[in-house]
Amino acid sequence: MTSTSAVYSALAPYGWDEAWADAFAPYTADGLLPGRVLRVDRGQCDIVTPGGTVRADTEFVVPRDPMKVVCTGDWVAVDPDGDPRYVRAYLPRRTAFVRSTSSKRSDGQILAANVDHAVVAVSLAVDLDLGRIERFLALAWESGAQPVVVLTKADLVPDPVTLAHLVQDVETSAPGVPVLTVSALHGEGLDVLVALVGSGTSVLLGQSGAGKSTLANALVGADVMDVRAARDVDGKGRHTTTTRNLLPLPSGGVLIDTPGLRGVGLYDAESGVGQVFSEIEELAERCRFHDCAHESEPDCAVRSAVESGELPQRRLESYRKLVRENQWIVAKTDARVRAELRRDWKRKGAAGRAAMEIKRGRFQ
Repeated sequence: MTSTSAVYSALAPYGWDEAWADAFAPYTADGLLPGRVLRVDRGQCDIVTPGGTVRADTEFVVPRDPMKVVCTGDWVAVDPDGDPRYVRAYLPRRTAFVRSTSSKRSDGQILAANVDHAVVAVSLAVDLDLGRIERFLALAWESGAQPVVVLTKADLVPDPVTLAHLVQDVETSAPGVPVLTVSALHGEGLDVLVALVGSGTSVLLGQSGAGKSTLANALVGADVMDVRAARDVDGKGRHTTTTRNLLPLPSGGVLIDTPGLRGVGLYDAESGVGQVFSEIEELAERCRFHDCAHESEPDCAVRSAVESGELPQRRLESYRKLVRENQWIVAKTDARVRAELRRDWKRKGAAGRAAMEIKRGRFQ
């Protein structure tokens, strides 16, 4: 039986604490070992345990439910010996970063578990896509982690005034979120990020070509991830990272590096969308109607803010898009939401027809 002190000394660098030890107590009584999942591929996973890193099969953990499969960052109970070894259970997750899959069933896919910081890497080598940043942040807030936006390849924007404008654009789209600029290639701006991710677990997210692998290597202090140059024509990368890997950091904390994400579909992220667009949610409280859609309703504080220049039109359009997408995802699995959406569509359709009749009457 592994002693308590041995467990702490072996697993503390990976985030083990007294709360995890308490949650694991029932499995200790069954003779199982605690461990944290470093990576998962093809139904098997690498797990760091008090006795070292082991390979284990995950078939005992409801593999048919995509929301219950073992993922990188999970704390698990694993057989103490045997060939093959098996993961018998995973501990309840504190946080989980989830996106919708590309399947028509709109299943959720867990990208990382038990994450404290969600680091969204955005390359300055290409034009900023503020809508995509907002989408990443909605999922990050929904996960329960603290989002951070890192603008990579800052050395490609030598003009400080231009760089300041880019940072301001992102800050406007990311209320309450730290926005950092770094050049991992030259080691510039890394000190603040190192301090931020130096405790807890951080997940590194972004598109291919965002410089995630270079950033991961800089944070780890070694070439642990393969790096390839992005295409000159569009700045896109070549998917050098193909699995999610959990890496201990020399400054403390651990980092989960992820493959580049082409699709970032929302998955039941209502509160996350609300936090990304907190200024719109606050304005909406001053609208005449509590269910104002901010389209044609009278005394709409949100549209008034757009007209006065207080709120960018782009922000409102992005908000509407993400709200609609999230409602559609939730409605596919929630009959009550589907019924509410149908009633809303009928109400808007009736209002539109009534408006057309009024217009026709004016011109007859």
